Amino acid sequence: MPTLKRLSLLAVCAAALVSVPAAAQQDGHSAADQVGGENIRFLTSCAPAVRDDFNEAVAMYHSFWFPEAIKAFGAILQRDPSCALADWGIAMSQWGNPYAGIKSAEVVNRGRATIDKARGLGASTPRERDLIEALGILYSSPDPATHRDRVVRYEAAMARLAATNSSDLELRMLWALAITQTALPTDKTYAELRRAADVLEPLFQQMPMHPGVAHYIIHAYDAPPLAERALTAARRYASLAPAAPHALHMPAHTFTRLGLWSESIETNRKSAEVARTTSDANAELHALDYQTYAYLQIGRDQSARTALDRAASLAALPGANTYALAAIPARYALERADWAQAAALVARPANATPYTEALTHFARAVGAVRSGHPDAASAEIARLGELRDQLKGMDDEYWTEQVEIQRRVAAAWQTFAMGRRDEGLAQMRAAADVEDATDKASVTPGPLAPARELLGEMLLEAGRARDALAAFELTMKKEPNRFRGVSGAARAAEAAGDREKAGTYYNQLLTIAREADTNRPELMAARTFTR
Repeated sequence: MPTLKRLSLLAVCAAALVSVPAAAQQDGHSAADQVGGENIRFLTSCAPAVRDDFNEAVAMYHSFWFPEAIKAFGAILQRDPSCALADWGIAMSQWGNPYAGIKSAEVVNRGRATIDKARGLGASTPRERDLIEALGILYSSPDPATHRDRVVRYEAAMARLAATNSSDLELRMLWALAITQTALPTDKTYAELRRAADVLEPLFQQMPMHPGVAHYIIHAYDAPPLAERALTAARRYASLAPAAPHALHMPAHTFTRLGLWSESIETNRKSAEVARTTSDANAELHALDYQTYAYLQIGRDQSARTALDRAASLAALPGANTYALAAIPARYALERADWAQAAALVARPANATPYTEALTHFARAVGAVRSGHPDAASAEIARLGELRDQLKGMDDEYWTEQVEIQRRVAAAWQTFAMGRRDEGLAQMRAAADVEDATDKASVTPGPLAPARELLGEMLLEAGRARDALAAFELTMKKEPNRFRGVSGAARAAEAAGDREKAGTYYNQLLTIAREADTNRPELMAARTFTR
């Protein structure tokens, strides 16, 4: 029987064979070459004939290419029906992105059925039985209120497994991944992320070409003060699994944290292209969201518009990423200060999570206020409160807080615009403090508009230029090289009479936007000041 690596994409049998993306067929390379399977050595008691294919399936999992990993593990079961660890691999993949929040009852019940099947097959070694039982913890209850407890208990089980099998580097890697999942966005010591990094860094030295190590290091350092430590892994990872859309996208997490916009655009452009060849609308839209965000930071508004139009064309496809579909047009309007366009955005509540729908209502509220219609924001602010309450009822603490921050920011703008300026500023400052105490989710390159950056804009409108400058400078420490952050700092410094600092920031803006394809007012002001 031919191995999985030799199968043509068009010859795949849906019942038994793993599909190989078109990208994996280029230049005569095997699928394993294209996902990094040749660098995986995952111990298994399954039939020797499926060993290479098992490594390839694990490599797909390491790059969060879950649909293809499920197919690959399923094909292994067709060839070796007693391979309980293949069902473990399917269940791992069914959990999906571990950073994507609380899992639905549907996901949990599906994964539990797979775990029960793996248990029924009877794993051949204690290590394999322990792997299956550890994963079973994640699927032990569909109650969303128990999600974090299950994640924490899973990490503890993986820690014990890694200690028992201390020479098994693949298990240590999966343990590190489990550690990062326990990190709380409110922990500004980043204790769990650092603990995961301590496990991963020695592995990266030993296995510099392993796609899983590079990937998980990016996640371990996916926080503003730590991001620079991931740069080597980020610049290497895409080349380790060039057929996997997520592997091509993932370096952008680091590039975004560091404000390296051109690198983010390039890696997300490649990710979107590969996702398109495999008809993966979800992955393509995720890459387009990051791509749009980066284009807007360097003033390439026409390029951002092209990405927006492409995203809109994918809206009706199965698996379309509803978060990106809501975020991209909101970013396009808010980053360009097109307040009327923001106010006119159309919400897409169908099939959207409450926090996804909230993106549009937040943009509409801010757009209404800043285009001179503060009364029109009332309905949007009320809807944000309803969506917050829905999330609270779903026991989703993270997104409950994020939507509440959006509601508070929108309400602050409305209060300010209605003439109660000091009250509006106090509300905005409080919202910024709350946002600074948490962190962005991995599903997004960043908030639609950082609250402290908006505080700077509000202070500038209130004539408090020095306070505005301080707010912008604080924002830039967390969100470096953001167009509106740098331009705001330049305008605030100029208004405060600090021409030296204004010149520094205006020149920084012109450097960031040296490839701009638009004449935003901020760029015209920068050119005038530095002439």
